[in-house]
Amino acid sequence: MLQNFRWDALEQYLPYFFEGIVMTVEITVISVLLGTIIGLFAGMGRLSSVLPLRWLSNIYVGFFRGTPLFVQILLIHFAVLPSLLGSSTSPFVSGVVALSLNAGAYIAEIFRAGIQSIDKGQMEAARSLGMSQGQAMRMIILPQAFRRMLPPLGNEAIMLLKDSSLLAAISLPEVTYYAKLMQGKTYLAWEPFLTLALMYLVLTLILARIVSFLERKYGTV
Repeated sequence: MLQNFRWDALEQYLPYFFEGIVMTVEITVISVLLGTIIGLFAGMGRLSSVLPLRWLSNIYVGFFRGTPLFVQILLIHFAVLPSLLGSSTSPFVSGVVALSLNAGAYIAEIFRAGIQSIDKGQMEAARSLGMSQGQAMRMIILPQAFRRMLPPLGNEAIMLLKDSSLLAAISLPEVTYYAKLMQGKTYLAWEPFLTLALMYLVLTLILARIVSFLERKYGTV
């Protein structure tokens, strides 16, 4: 296989691959950050004593965890955003919205589990010292829960990085898009897709090392 590998064709498209990697990393970082914010509020909503808020949070989490991400991307890009905005949106905007909402649903469960893992006595002790529920949650509960949530949050970030490849379906110029473009123009298969796999492998290994560092520095023993 390697003796017939078209290095000359791959060399021609490598600049596009690297351009796609930048887009992949950019959209992953933005989606992880927005998904974490969404997940925090949705996770708190699932624990809320306010029934409408809890129901809405449960519906949101149930829908985005119970349907394929690929379908969500198509629905948001071709139906939801055009209906809301009155015009089509860029693949980048649609991609960020879809990945952020999907990640938020999974991160909501991570926050919910993390918060519930903290002994209820700590909240009661904080309230007895005169803290409001919001202050106790922000200053006592969430910092401890976050340490326990670092491993699953890291796993979600890695999954989101790999899932960003699905955005090639809406023509977002990330690295998978350029691999498909090369295959379509050259009719080669090994060269674009093996290179794509190796690039994703390098990216996920780097991200895994970052997550491991954060776990050692901030996580619980």
